[in-house]
Amino acid sequence: AVSTGGAWIFYFADAPTLFVNFFTLNSPFVAYATVAILTATTYIFAGFAREQICTYACPWPRIQGAMIDEHSLIVSYDSQRGEPRTLRKRERDKLGDKAGDCVDCNACVAVCPQGIDIRDGEQLECITCALCIDACNAVMDKVDKPRGLISYATYADRAATKKNTAVKPAWHSFIRPRTYVYIIGFSAISLAMVGTLLVRDRLDMSVLHDRNPQFVKLSDGSIRNGYTVKILNMIAQPRTFTLSITGLNGATMKISGSDNEPARSMEVKVGPDKLRAFKVYVTAGKGGLPAGRNDLQFSVKDTLGEETTSYDAVFKGPKK
Repeated sequence: AVSTGGAWIFYFADAPTLFVNFFTLNSPFVAYATVAILTATTYIFAGFAREQICTYACPWPRIQGAMIDEHSLIVSYDSQRGEPRTLRKRERDKLGDKAGDCVDCNACVAVCPQGIDIRDGEQLECITCALCIDACNAVMDKVDKPRGLISYATYADRAATKKNTAVKPAWHSFIRPRTYVYIIGFSAISLAMVGTLLVRDRLDMSVLHDRNPQFVKLSDGSIRNGYTVKILNMIAQPRTFTLSITGLNGATMKISGSDNEPARSMEVKVGPDKLRAFKVYVTAGKGGLPAGRNDLQFSVKDTLGEETTSYDAVFKGPKK
């Protein structure tokens, strides 16, 4: 249960760093709260409500019910051989050769984690664990009957047995149009997922213009706009980026808190798997600046590679 909770939070953060911080009590409260909640729910669901979760919450029974047909290999009971079932020896002696091999011991029901009777046919709750097969085979050994009263078989095989016709080998159930469609579908989905991971973005950014004030007129007559620039580094190594502006002639920018002189580009550093926000001020000279809104573009480029991204923004000034 604890491992389940840990796996969830490690997936959404830098796992090695969070692992160390977690056990040195340096992780944020939300990490401990998430692990505690997932540990409690996993323990309760797996320890006290397994049957209910498998029956009502797990999607697998619905998927299984929608995908199988008469040629699907499933756990099934051979009613042709097992019926009529009898428990008492007196009843079996009375029926003689007409008595089925099933001795109605309910061993298959006793071992089933879902508590179902496989002899009633295919059921939504069946998880195909095959414990009923092992239990029935053990009973058949004790009563000197052939194994396989409960076994992996298809409905087509059971029907063929009743009609005394030839039963196809098990591998035949895998060679048919339906299985080809499933293979093609799952392969396409898998390839799409792998392709998405291979070409996924490793860099992203967003820019938010200050709402109040939208612009400031400086003492020398130039106009300054403020922006919050967020850069997301989506790999496990720290990276250095070049942040630059384009589209507004003569404009320069300065990052709040830095010692750099105003320029059209400057380098910034972002840690592994981190989102870092920068307060950026863009200043445009008083001469030649069009009135109102002006197009401005922020760009970020990895200094060690060709990966780049950009964000379209606006530079606002007084209306003339």
